[in-house]
Amino acid sequence: MKFKMPRNSIFAVLLRSPWWISAAIAALLSVGGFAALPLEYAAMGVFAAIPFAVIAIMAAWKQLRAPSETRVQAVAQAAAAMSWTDFSRTVQAGFQRDGCEVERLQAPGADFALSKDGHVAIVGARRWKAARVGVEPLRELQAERERRGAREAICIALGEVPDTALQYARANGVSLMQAPELAKLLRDLKT
Repeated sequence: MKFKMPRNSIFAVLLRSPWWISAAIAALLSVGGFAALPLEYAAMGVFAAIPFAVIAIMAAWKQLRAPSETRVQAVAQAAAAMSWTDFSRTVQAGFQRDGCEVERLQAPGADFALSKDGHVAIVGARRWKAARVGVEPLRELQAERERRGAREAICIALGEVPDTALQYARANGVSLMQAPELAKLLRDLKT
């Protein structure tokens, strides 16, 4: 069974925060341990800081590999300017480069079935440049996911996602691939 960290645990929040916040907490615990505890217990502050130092390293690694805001905007603009044929071919190539087997689908709300390591994900990408992605495309994608018995459903959306759609996605485990995630997938895209 794969371990999944609770979304609102302190370490999950710190992983999504700038790396230096975790590093500062680690430093404060270390210094505080030496300043506030008797000398024979001062090492406890250092030991308490270790998880925060590890989180700082993990967050820094993740943030260094993330595309810049300029790159995210450039990829989003390039993707929005593409035709469906070009966009679907580019997305398919991105998933294949990441090690997925990609099957094109002709189902309502679902455009690709991805297979990797025995797991299947359904991807809805056709409404990628809609100004607003509502609940209906997510329902169609979820229905296809259930019909195929897929583990994951991913909706590619560059436009605004209203709160009702976000709540539906969270409640049903539908992942939203928006501009930052799309920039990671299309990291080789020439803009």
